[in-house]
Amino acid sequence: MHVLVIGAAGMVGRKLVEKIAATPGILGGEIMRLTLADAFAPQVPASLAPIAKTLTVDLAAPGTAAMLIEGRPDIIIHLAAIVSGEAEADFDKGYAVNLDGTRMLFEAIRQEGLREPYLPRLVFASSIAVFGAPFHDVIEEEFFTTPLTSYGTQKAITELLLADYSRRGIFDGVGIRLPTICIRPGTPNKAASGFFSNILREPLSGKQAVLPVSEDVRHWFASPRSAVGFFVHAATMETGPIGPRRNLTMPGLSALVGEEIEALRRVAGNKAVTLIRREPDAGIAKIVAGWPTNFDASRAEGLGFKAETTFDEIIRIHIEDELGGRMA
Repeated sequence: MHVLVIGAAGMVGRKLVEKIAATPGILGGEIMRLTLADAFAPQVPASLAPIAKTLTVDLAAPGTAAMLIEGRPDIIIHLAAIVSGEAEADFDKGYAVNLDGTRMLFEAIRQEGLREPYLPRLVFASSIAVFGAPFHDVIEEEFFTTPLTSYGTQKAITELLLADYSRRGIFDGVGIRLPTICIRPGTPNKAASGFFSNILREPLSGKQAVLPVSEDVRHWFASPRSAVGFFVHAATMETGPIGPRRNLTMPGLSALVGEEIEALRRVAGNKAVTLIRREPDAGIAKIVAGWPTNFDASRAEGLGFKAETTFDEIIRIHIEDELGGRMA
């Protein structure tokens, strides 16, 4: 089996590759070739070095998509994207990477299939940003995809393409609408949602963090561990039960920022909470106000996808996976 991970240097990509290394056969068979591509050089676990090839590429550059598909990967996991805040700030870059590059990837698969029969499984990282206000209290499966950001628009267009290319038998696609992934390890990125992780990750390491919105902001979350599980399951599941509606809203946890903070207090104590500094940011608040806050994810749950049910659990996963079980 040949597996291609696009966006392998990102947080979810790195954790997915680590999971593949730690659990042989997790993608349903023996991996003979593993291609890891990103705009930055991906890291390769030592156990995968004999079968892995890393590529530093720009997905939006002419010829890149065709080059990635030349090896006819059996499973393609497409994680690469310009994140929400950056896509909103840089219109051209967001559309070039999030839409044009992905369309070129889909077309490269189609062209490969015209030469010789080819039907890979393609798992695409979408987002709950495909939905836009005004929202229902709980977003049901039939809710409109009417995004209010460029990032959400790019993801929504790609979802339509994925469904159509799958319908035409060009690839076997599954779109994964990710909740906001929390707690993200590492350093803050340009995502407008980054503060949801920052206000937990930094205090758990004894550092100050900035909260740019009010504590009554509600959002939809899942841990990095759950995110990896989503992609593994989507890569290996039977897709017949999905039907033509190929894009799935993943399970998650609906919580207020204040509930995040109280979970931090329960797990790490008052000292950690005092490290959170309130600095309102109208720009971030406006973007976040355009996102949904709660979902009916029963369709995905019925197909076998799972996530956390409490923020205490999300925090403890971070402590276990990133901090060696210890807090500052």
